[in-house]
Amino acid sequence: MGTEVASAVEISEPLLSPEKEHLDCGEKIPPWREQITVRGLLVSAVLGALFCIITHKLNLTVGVIPSLNVAAGLLGFFFVKSWTEFASRIGLCVKPFTRQENTVIQTCVVACYGLAFSGGFGSYMLSMDQRTYELIGADYPGNRAEDVKNPSLSWMIGFMFVVSFLGLFSLVALRKVMVIDYKLTYPSGTATALLINSFHTNTGAELAEKQVRCLGKYLSISFCWSCFKWFFSGVGDSCGFDNFPSLGLAAFKNTFYFDFSPTYVGCGLICPHIVNCSVLLGAIISWGFLWPFITTKAGDWYPDNLGSNDFKGLYGYKVFIAISLIVGDGLYNLIKIVVITTREILNARSKQTSLPLVTPHQDDESSKLLEEKLQNETFIRDSIPSWFAASGYIGLAAISTATIPSIFPQMKWYLVLACYIFAPALAFCNSYGTGLTDWSLASTYGKIGLFIFASLVGSKGGVIAGLAACGVMMSIVSTAADLMQDFKTGYLTLSSPRSMFVSQLIGTALGCIIAPLTFWLYWTAFDIGSPDGVYKAPYAVIYREMAILGVEGFSALPKHCLELCSVFFVAALIINLLRDVTPKNVSQFIPIPMAMAVPFYIGAYFAIDMFIGTVILFVWERLNRKEMEDYAGAVASGLICGDGIWTVPSAILAIFRIDPPICMYFASSS
Repeated sequence: MGTEVASAVEISEPLLSPEKEHLDCGEKIPPWREQITVRGLLVSAVLGALFCIITHKLNLTVGVIPSLNVAAGLLGFFFVKSWTEFASRIGLCVKPFTRQENTVIQTCVVACYGLAFSGGFGSYMLSMDQRTYELIGADYPGNRAEDVKNPSLSWMIGFMFVVSFLGLFSLVALRKVMVIDYKLTYPSGTATALLINSFHTNTGAELAEKQVRCLGKYLSISFCWSCFKWFFSGVGDSCGFDNFPSLGLAAFKNTFYFDFSPTYVGCGLICPHIVNCSVLLGAIISWGFLWPFITTKAGDWYPDNLGSNDFKGLYGYKVFIAISLIVGDGLYNLIKIVVITTREILNARSKQTSLPLVTPHQDDESSKLLEEKLQNETFIRDSIPSWFAASGYIGLAAISTATIPSIFPQMKWYLVLACYIFAPALAFCNSYGTGLTDWSLASTYGKIGLFIFASLVGSKGGVIAGLAACGVMMSIVSTAADLMQDFKTGYLTLSSPRSMFVSQLIGTALGCIIAPLTFWLYWTAFDIGSPDGVYKAPYAVIYREMAILGVEGFSALPKHCLELCSVFFVAALIINLLRDVTPKNVSQFIPIPMAMAVPFYIGAYFAIDMFIGTVILFVWERLNRKEMEDYAGAVASGLICGDGIWTVPSAILAIFRIDPPICMYFASSS
C-alpha cells in the first residue's frame, strides 16, 4: 500500500527466517478455482471492512497510513486456520488450508481496503464538499460556489465502480514481462510471500499462533483504553485525553502534547525510525519556530484580525508550505524513478533497489533452480489471455467515458478519454518503479493530472474537473501497481495468476461498496473537515488548493508566502538529492521531506505519539532484537485495530446523540 508517507516505509523481516523459506516442490498445487473459497471470501469481506474503517480514520485525521498487509495475512491465516481446526474437532470434513488460499485472502483484503485510500475519501473526493469550500473562503479567488459536490452514497459508489477496475486490466498482459523476464523484486510482495510461506510450515504456524495471541491481547487493551477515554471526552473537541497538556499549557497551545492515541503509537511501531523522526522534525520546525515567527508578523504580512482558518492569514502559510514540500518531494521521486526505469529497461536488467529486500537464502543451487522452474511453470500455466485484458480495458474505458460526465459535468467525455489513453503508460512507469524501489507514486501522478486538467478546463469548472481527473489517474495507477505486487506474491507462493486476478476483482468490487459505506459511517457520525476537530481531513483542503492553483496561479497567496514556498520546495529537492548521493551510513539519518510536511498543517501532537512508538521500538530492539522482530508488527497491528474497532460503537453513539458524561478539561490555575 502506498500513501503520502507510508510509501516510504522500509521492509523489515518479522516472521521470517531461512529455514522457513523453502517451498515444498513436491506439494500438490490446487487448481485455480479451488484456491478461491467461500470461507476465504467471507474472511476477506470482514477484514476488508475492518481495515477500511482503520484506513478512513487515519486518512481523516493525519493522512499517515502504514501498511496493513502483514496484519491481513496474519489475521486471514488465523481465522481460516481456527475454522478448519474447529470443524475437524466436531467431525466436519473441511478442505485443508493452503498457502494459495492464504494468498488469495490477503490479496482480496488489500484490494478492498486499498480503495479506502485511492478512492480519495480523505483527499480529492472530500475536496469537493461544501465544508472545504467554506473553509477556504467564498471570497477566495478561484474558489467558486459552483465547484461544490457534496458526498452521497449513490454517486460515490457509482464513481468507484466505473474507475476502480481499469487499473487491473491495464497491465495484466505484462505480468510475465514484469515478474519473470525483468525479475522485478517488488519488495513488499516478496516479503508478504515469504511471510505466507512461513505460516504453512510447522515452526511458522507455531509462531503465527503466538503472534495472533499477542495481536489479540493488544487489540483488547487498545479497545478498552479507547472506550475508557470516551467517557471523559465530553461534548465538542476540547475535552478528554485527546487534549491532555502532557508537556505543559504553553506547549499545548502549539500542539505539542501526547494525546494517548494507540493508533499513532502503533503507527510509530510500524513505520521506520527515519519516518517517525522526520515527522517530529517537521513538527519542531513548523510549530516550534516557523509559525510562532510568522505570528509575530501579524499586521505586517497579513491582517491581524483574521480568523484562525482564514487563508489570507497564518492558515494560508500552513497549507501552501506543506503543499510545496509534498510537491517537491513527489516531483523529485517521480523524476528519479522515471530515470531508474528508463535506465533499467535500456540495460534489460534489474539489479538494485533503494529499499532493503528480503531475499530467500538457498544453499543448494539445484534446489533453487528447481523451485524457480516450478514457480515459472505455475505462473505461466494459468495465463490470462491478452485479448481478454485489452477488451476489458477498452470496454470499461468506454463505459467510464460515458458515465463520468454525468457524475461530474465539468469533466467532459474527451477529457476522460484522454485520461484513459495516457493512463496505461503512467501505470507501467509506476508499477515498474514500485518493483524496483517499493515506492508507489500514485498520489503524485494524481496531482499531476489534477494540475493539468484544472488548467485545461480553466476557471469555469476547472477545480472539479481537476479533482475528478486526479481520482481517475490515481485509481488506475495505484491498482495497477498493487496488482503487480500481488502477482509477485502469487508467483512466490505458487498461486495461480487467475486466482490472484479474480481475487483482485472480487476485492475491488467489495471495496467499491464497503469503502463508501464505512466512510459514510464517519460522515454521518462525526464533524468531518472541521479544522478544530478530531477528523480534520487535512488533505481535503490541500487538494482543493492545488486545483485552485492550477486554475488561478499564485496571485492569491499571502505576503511572502510564495518566497517561503519556493524555499521549502527547493529544500525538498536538495534533501532528497542528499539522501541519494551520500553514503548509506549518512543518508539513513537524513529526513524525508514528505513525512516532514504532514505536521506543518495538522499539528505536532501525532508526531509526539509516533515518536514514542519509535522510542519503544528502539529500546525493544536493543533489549531483545529477535522478540522485537517477531512481535512488533503484531503489537502495532493490535493497537491500531483495537482503536479502529472502537470507532464503530463510538460512531453509533454519536449517531444516536449519546454524549460522553464527563468533560475533562485543563486550564491555568492563574
